[in-house]
Formats: sequence, C-alpha cells, structure tokens
Amino acid sequence: MRLLALLCLLALAAPAYAATPEQHYLDLRDRHIAKFSQAKESDEIYKQHDAALKELAGVLRGLVGPVTMKGLPAEGRSNVDTLFKDDIGFGHLDGLSFASEGDRMQAVVTTTGLLKHWLREHRDDGMPQETGAAFKSDRFYYYAIQDAAFAIYAELPIAKPAGASVAAAVLGVRGNGGLKGLPDEIDVVAIQGDKVYFLAATETVKTAPIPACEKVWKQMMARPVDKKDPRGDMAREDNAMTAFTACFAKEAPGQSWFAAVVKKAQSQLELLPLR
Repeated sequence: MRLLALLCLLALAAPAYAATPEQHYLDLRDRHIAKFSQAKESDEIYKQHDAALKELAGVLRGLVGPVTMKGLPAEGRSNVDTLFKDDIGFGHLDGLSFASEGDRMQAVVTTTGLLKHWLREHRDDGMPQETGAAFKSDRFYYYAIQDAAFAIYAELPIAKPAGASVAAAVLGVRGNGGLKGLPDEIDVVAIQGDKVYFLAATETVKTAPIPACEKVWKQMMARPVDKKDPRGDMAREDNAMTAFTACFAKEAPGQSWFAAVVKKAQSQLELLPLR
C-alpha cells in the first residue's frame, strides 16, 4: 500500500507532457540521425536511409497539409535530404520540398515552430534568431536548401500579400566557388498563420554589371594582403565581396533592369499558395 501511495504521489508531482506533432517529427528525425551517423555504409543502410526520409516526409505532410504550386510536383519530399551528419548539405530546413527538373525552381513549406527550432540549431553558424532578420541574411538562404552558398545582392521591395504576416524577397548569386557575378536568383519567403513558404528560382532574371560597384571591387582587391594572417587572401576577398554587395544593394534600384526584377519577384511570390 505504501508503495502504491508513493507511486501515486510521484505521478501527481510529475509535469504532464504531451509531445506536439512538431516535437514528434523532431524526435523521429533525431533518432534517425543518431542511427545513420553511426552506421557503416552499405547498400542495406542506404535502403533504410531512403525509407527513413520517406517516413519523415509522411510526417511532414501531416504537419503542413496539402500544398499545390503551379509548375511543381504535387507531392513534396523531405527537404532534409541526408541524415548522415558528415554529409555535405546536412541540416537543411525541415519541411516539404517541391522542386522542378534540375532544381531551377525549388519550394519549401514548413511551420513556424519548425522554422524557429531550425534557426536555433544554426545559431552557432551565425544565423539570426529573429525570423525577419533571418530572411535578410545570406546564411538563411545558404543553409535552407541545396548545397551551395548564397550571397544577397539586393533586397527587393515586394508588396506583402493579404493575410501574410511576413514577406521578403532577395536577389542574389548561388554557387560553390566565388560568389561575385551577375545575380540571377530570386528567393521569396512568406509567413501566413503557422505556415512558412519559401521559393527559390535560379536563372530567372537578367541583370547587368554596375560600373561603380565594379570599381569598388577592384579597389578592394588591390589592397595588400596581410601576410601575418594565414587566410589573408581569403580575408581580402571577403572584405571586397562585402563592399561590392553593399554597393550593389545601394545602386541596384537605379538600374534600368531593377523594375523587371521586382516584378518577377512579385509574380514569384504569387505562386505561393497563400489564401
């Protein structure tokens, strides 16, 4: 009797805990990551890995609900495309991914809860923790999708759709090497209720060099390298890139092609299933 009474007291004292659907997904994802990150590579492990990604996609469909976007597949897959910690591209934004052939257009749909958790997971990568700041950061667009870095060249002044609490659009360059070039990718993101919509489209617009910014680049790259710094060459290029993109963002609105880029971003935003 004493043991029964003690167990009852402990049960009353313990806080009630009911995992949310989002927490259920995260727990499942983390169990898979722990398993595959310790597993030895084999055909059987790869089969299990594919099955795990399909399982995660199924859970995400329950969280996100039905999604339809013109020009993209009807059924999304997991945007987390690897559960091996050492793989390139590990840690993509948790959500359903919809991609056109060749990934020239890629959308991710997730929830605000999963987004905030993902931002916290990337805190040590320099990711802003407030969503509005994150959507203005190169790091968000870099870590969210694909396996290539991203540089923002300009924020685009789009009109926020009715019902959306947040909407942002950026023009930039994505690549695995140097990121200096003519920006041709537009990324848009919007939040409506507890849903987050992200759409990236590459090779979607034509821009042109800005002479004033090319001059800034050349001036920065002409500066001497700090030979005491083991990464002096890279530091100089990083500084040059920062100055160059800052110039581009300032000068872009005055360019003849800018209005067409903003119009394209607005039309891209309208592809999102916002109600």
